[in-house]
Amino acid sequence: MKEKLEKLLENSYAPYSNFKVSCIIKTNDNQEFLGVNVENASYGATICAERNALLNAITNGFKKGDFKEIHIMNSSSKIAFPCFMCRQVLIEFLNPDTKVYLYTKDKMEEYSLEELTPHVFNEENL
Repeated sequence: MKEKLEKLLENSYAPYSNFKVSCIIKTNDNQEFLGVNVENASYGATICAERNALLNAITNGFKKGDFKEIHIMNSSSKIAFPCFMCRQVLIEFLNPDTKVYLYTKDKMEEYSLEELTPHVFNEENL
């Protein structure tokens, strides 16, 4: 997976921050959906790699609970966690026990989504 993420990182569009991110989300039937961050001069219009990959899967017919794991790589030397906007979107579609693998080119850390989002806002709060 690491090699796929490294290659995908080349497609990131990050001319403002130079912080490139790639993401691969795997479905329960082992299909893979890809995403990279796509920045914009209007920073609020930037799309994160995690949402890019997940929404690609949703566009292709996958639903809440259809996801097994998510792999995220960034271009820095430090492990980076998904932003809170991405965590909120992940909460909507992934189970709490979904594995989240975070990479740099030199290391990898594994978490569950629940570990990254211990206090969620979801449909139960509405």
